[in-house]
Amino acid sequence: MATFNYEIIIKAPRQKIWDLLWNPETYKEWKQFFAPGSQFRSDWEVNGETFFLNAEGSGLYSTIKSLHEPAEVVFSHLGMVREGRVDTATVNQLEWSGAEEKYFLREIDSQTTELRAIIHTTRDIENMMNEGFSKGFEYLKTLAEK
Repeated sequence: MATFNYEIIIKAPRQKIWDLLWNPETYKEWKQFFAPGSQFRSDWEVNGETFFLNAEGSGLYSTIKSLHEPAEVVFSHLGMVREGRVDTATVNQLEWSGAEEKYFLREIDSQTTELRAIIHTTRDIENMMNEGFSKGFEYLKTLAEK
């Protein structure tokens, strides 16, 4: 498992950035750089259910480990969703089950926020992560600073 860090300074209040990150419509926009048609569904409960899905409905089955809106959310990935079914038991899933995706929004001042993501995942998707977060965070910055 590898750890990747991504951060950006955005001239906007922390709550505005939080809302842009997790609003279903703007989530699709900034996540397009990972996979067009990306979707996010969550009950927003610690230990509840969260789904990170592509346009076909496949993706990650996760839970929220920590939630402090608008400062922090930590997701723990538990398995995969394929053809509408959650898989938490195959060998491939067990190798990375529990990998985390953490988002931190630190207020520098009332109109400036540092957005940071810490991602634990396998090295084989490093290029996708680097490109996705680089372009996605720049897109978020553009939206937030309008």
